[in-house]
Amino acid sequence: MSGKGVVIGITGGMGSGKTTAAGFFEALGFLKLDSDQIIRDDVLLRPEIVAAIREHIGEGVINGRGAISRPALAKVVFSNDDARIWLEDLLHPQVIQAWQDHTTARPEANWVIETPLLYERGLQKWFDFIVCVASSGDLQVSRLELRGVSKDHSRPRIARQLPLARKIAAADFVLLNDGSREFLKEQVVWLAGRWD
Repeated sequence: MSGKGVVIGITGGMGSGKTTAAGFFEALGFLKLDSDQIIRDDVLLRPEIVAAIREHIGEGVINGRGAISRPALAKVVFSNDDARIWLEDLLHPQVIQAWQDHTTARPEANWVIETPLLYERGLQKWFDFIVCVASSGDLQVSRLELRGVSKDHSRPRIARQLPLARKIAAADFVLLNDGSREFLKEQVVWLAGRWD
């Protein structure tokens, strides 16, 4: 595609297959950003972010190296809505700035940005198109268990997100992921063909 590329936001519930779908887009030539990875590998390592979290949430989420313990932080924020909202307000502007930096550096490229809380944080206007990856609740839980997240932890986390039906209704495109990886890939290939 010549000129300005498209910026696609990929969202969906936890364990729905967002990362897999984004990887298929990347294999087709899209440049990919993973919001969770930006937080993990960049934002949470910044001294000013560590200091703010230590002051607001406490020493219990700081490990022996003086860095953020993500498991400890997750335990706090998924059991305390005020802490979760505060943390999202702290982190999301940093993530959005990272998106801006990357996409403005390569405006001609097609981008796919994986962002779980796209609707929850009102980020719709940032994207040219929004793709929702949808799968059943039982499959989400099963996939999260394979990643080491127990049912007792995954179900409350899923429940805190916007209901999948509302994400589906609001999205420009929906990818169904109750079948095989190949079925998901076929849908991505068809959809990506719109921007060849």
